[in-house]
Amino acid sequence: MTRLVELEETGPRKLDPSDLDDENGDIAVCQCGLSESFPFCDGSHRQTRDEDDGTTYVYEDGDRRAVERLVTAEGDAE
Repeated sequence: MTRLVELEETGPRKLDPSDLDDENGDIAVCQCGLSESFPFCDGSHRQTRDEDDGTTYVYEDGDRRAVERLVTAEGDAE
């Protein structure tokens, strides 16, 4: 099954000191969905820097393309 997950963040979330791992140190959690090491940030969010607000993008094989947002269930598109 394929699904499109929409994430609006363009940067990582750094965890509180109590969440840090003694072995790994400073950990950031991916919020953009592009990280190859998800759920951890690998810097892939840098690709989102010039995105336009209100545009839905699909990232495939390092390429980005804008897509028309489709709603398949009752409700309004945001």
